[in-house]
Amino acid sequence: MAQRTWFVTGVNSGFGRQLTEQLLERGDRVAGTVRKLDSVQDLQDKYGDQFWLAHLDVTDTPEVKEVVNRAFADLGKIDVVINNAGYGLFGAAEELSDDQILHEINTNLIGSIQVVRTALPHLRAQGGGRIIQVSTYGGQVAPPGGSLYAASKWGIEGFIEAVGYEVASFNIGVTIVEPGGASTGFRSASSQLGTPIAAYDGTPASGARGIRTSTHPSPGDPAKVAQGHDRQRRPESSSGADHPRQRRLRLRPQGAGRSSRKSRGAEGSRLLHGRLT
Repeated sequence: MAQRTWFVTGVNSGFGRQLTEQLLERGDRVAGTVRKLDSVQDLQDKYGDQFWLAHLDVTDTPEVKEVVNRAFADLGKIDVVINNAGYGLFGAAEELSDDQILHEINTNLIGSIQVVRTALPHLRAQGGGRIIQVSTYGGQVAPPGGSLYAASKWGIEGFIEAVGYEVASFNIGVTIVEPGGASTGFRSASSQLGTPIAAYDGTPASGARGIRTSTHPSPGDPAKVAQGHDRQRRPESSSGADHPRQRRLRLRPQGAGRSSRKSRGAEGSRLLHGRLT
């Protein structure tokens, strides 16, 4: 298989980290972004020039434009752009601060929008490519306590879906990936909570308060997703812009296993990698 080049935001942890490791191991090039450069020092040491790295805070639009443009300039061609950076914000709507709301929307929605908008001229100029947006099952379902997280994901899914139709004629495909619960550290490490209001104690929204504890473990083993869903065939073209089954990819765990958090996260990203390459 010919070497491909991927641009991935948020490669320091979760699906971004697992996917990056797999791509590098098979010989592809990865342009990765992180907020802390030393968080992936091991990958830099191991893969050298195969792993292009830049600092990026996706809430900083000028930096988004500078980094994306520089990645294309340095690497010549990027086959796949993956919007992976993001985090969860949970709690009843009025428990969340204004700053929390703005940061969530700026990260999960506007940051992803700006990555795509900056990449599109390059993808058009090179004759095609693929944009992959990592979303969540919450992009289709809005649970109590998840109003702002759902707002950010519903918003980015609508944007990506519309863009997919806009750019299909340029041989640019889009895929929205909707993972279910996976043990990637999303709940325990990166999620944020609002300040509890006593009036919500015992209400459906209060259930979100346990998301960072063991009372809300990730519900299943991503490796078992492959057993319950038909594997999608890769389209003949490299981008698959007009391939309807590539529009959304739902990765929903179907039962818990005994595997470790690291292995379950790896299995989930292996499934993602296998279906998109």
